[in-house]
Amino acid sequence: MARRSKADNSEDDKDRALLARVATQDRMAFESLYAKYFSSLSRYLTRLLRRPEMIEEVVNDTMYVVWQKAGTFEGRSKVSTWITGIAYLKGIKALDRLRMVPEDGAQTLSEEFDLEDANDVIQKLGLEEWLRSGLHALSADQRSVVELTYFSGFSYQEIADVMQCPVNTIKTRMFHARRHLAKLLPVLEEHTLVDRIPDGVLPGKPDVHRSSGEGKRKPVGSRKL
Repeated sequence: MARRSKADNSEDDKDRALLARVATQDRMAFESLYAKYFSSLSRYLTRLLRRPEMIEEVVNDTMYVVWQKAGTFEGRSKVSTWITGIAYLKGIKALDRLRMVPEDGAQTLSEEFDLEDANDVIQKLGLEEWLRSGLHALSADQRSVVELTYFSGFSYQEIADVMQCPVNTIKTRMFHARRHLAKLLPVLEEHTLVDRIPDGVLPGKPDVHRSSGEGKRKPVGSRKL
């Protein structure tokens, strides 16, 4: 798991304190936690569900579970990871009710893909629009992995905790998500977004500088946008 910064630890400590109060049915603490997470959960669920009319309902369902189950939080993950995991499960159930969940088509990943450091590309070159443009082509699970990686700054281990599956499954979903997004390049190129993607970032776009040692990406100090 990626190292937590002091700021991350501080925020998580505050969340843990609020959650402990929520476990005692402290309504003011719950309102504070609700207000803090409403926007981030809404953004996440907007991309996962793609149904604006469902967002607030699923956010409320998520936070209702937080209210009911706060006392069961064991502290093995960050509070934000725990709450996002509840939102993911509620979102998938909502999609399932609408019979909108496509098959993931996951296969065994034969190679290791280190995409953790690609977040700086998104940040520096403004490729959020490119990713959002292609999310409609992905399965719900693949959308969730892309959303949590690039827009929420989660590590693969944290995403695995959210989705309750092995880290290798997360890597597999990211691999297939990248393949699907790469197929959209001819369409998205019309919007001049692809021209700004450095060599080697996407499959099918060779890194012409790699052999000479140029163009290597530097490690990312922070995964958050």
